[in-house]
Amino acid sequence: MDSQATQALLQKYNTAGPRYTSYPTAPMWQDSYSADTHEQVIRETNDPAHPNPHPLSLYAHLPFCEQRCLFCGCNVVITQQRQHAEKYLDYLFREIEQVANWVDKRRPVVQFHWGGGTPTYLSEEQMTRLFRFQTGLFQLAPDAEIAIEVDPRVTTPGQIDLLKALGFNRISLGVQDFNPQVQEAIHRVQPLDMTARMVEQIRSLGFEGLNFDLIYGLPYQTVESFTRTVQEVIALSPDRIALYSYAHVPWLSPHQNQIPEAALPETETKFRILQTALELLTEAGYLYIGMDHFAKPHDELSQALKNGNLHRNFMGYTVQQGKTLPSDLYGFGVSAISGFQGQFAQNQRKLPQYYDAIDAGRLPTMRGYMLSEEDRLRQQVIMNILCQGFLDYPMFQERFGIDFKEHFADALKQLEGMSDDGLVKLGSASLTVTPLGRLFSRNIAMPFDAYLPQMSSNKPTFSKTV
Repeated sequence: MDSQATQALLQKYNTAGPRYTSYPTAPMWQDSYSADTHEQVIRETNDPAHPNPHPLSLYAHLPFCEQRCLFCGCNVVITQQRQHAEKYLDYLFREIEQVANWVDKRRPVVQFHWGGGTPTYLSEEQMTRLFRFQTGLFQLAPDAEIAIEVDPRVTTPGQIDLLKALGFNRISLGVQDFNPQVQEAIHRVQPLDMTARMVEQIRSLGFEGLNFDLIYGLPYQTVESFTRTVQEVIALSPDRIALYSYAHVPWLSPHQNQIPEAALPETETKFRILQTALELLTEAGYLYIGMDHFAKPHDELSQALKNGNLHRNFMGYTVQQGKTLPSDLYGFGVSAISGFQGQFAQNQRKLPQYYDAIDAGRLPTMRGYMLSEEDRLRQQVIMNILCQGFLDYPMFQERFGIDFKEHFADALKQLEGMSDDGLVKLGSASLTVTPLGRLFSRNIAMPFDAYLPQMSSNKPTFSKTV
């Protein structure tokens, strides 16, 4: 792919912007969306009298870690006192069972995911108990993607064996960077041979998919050092690679203040790191899926991109097992997010509030959002940009009853400049994101976001787009 961008383009478009795992984005969600509202929506969308054709995705948030990685922006609980995990599981089981009682059991689960935190913080017995509890309450599709996030530093060979025996078929390894100086700076020392041994075991057991997470823009990274990391990753040959931009947001994640800002690569260097990684990965045969994801040509993500049925949700780019309908996502656990049928709901982000809600016999909903018809329109436009890189104006006109060019006149006016810069091609009835433009897909989506002008510029909510 053509990833060449000038310094002028970088300076022009490297602005703060959403990653659009949802639209509207989380800062616009409302506290007035209550647990009662969330329960009502779940019940209504699972009414047996009105069958729901959407499949299901299940996410469980397991927040515990032994120590904090300084780059991390996730909702985690740092503790080495294992009894906290047992208490958490007791409450998690209660939340899962409460929701399962309302869900139409005929609906297949096509995605099943444990994230964190560190899911393998749990003991083998706890992992077995949680898996069997969840799968006993929901119906896994025969070809379901059953995935887990794994930290090689704390995951034992016995746990990997157990995951395979339970039925997990995809493992995502946190790698970030193999350079020792970078690892020291972010408090995540993980030698290459440690990761390589785990990869060898995963391959020998026959897991269907292996993902790596990498981060560029970390302290002390250089083009040369990250080139070595990417080359080492290519040699380990994961099926998918997520190449995330480090978001230095100490006002949101105060522990990031421990990272010396002077050690962070400058904007131009950071972008050169990205460009080099893009070139190395595509030369090695990986396809650029979009934003921050790469996959081998045989992988389902690559096939979904080719066939036009790629989707995106809070778990990133998803295949939805080739279905044209996106799945309804139910999130369980502290801070977990659900998204389905024009609704978003997020659980309480602190354990005491999460526990209190469940003890009171209600869902632990903290906030949420119910999309209007205008929101649904803009959501579809943004998702098409990020997943297909193409907008067919007549399709939107037919589905939503609008004159696309008139309705989005302001957005299209903004995009004229991007067209001049080679990021998009504006046709008489379509918009196409160019290969170069895919690097700036968040910027291309932003003019269609009706809520961005309402965001405060004094304390940025989002990370930089590059």
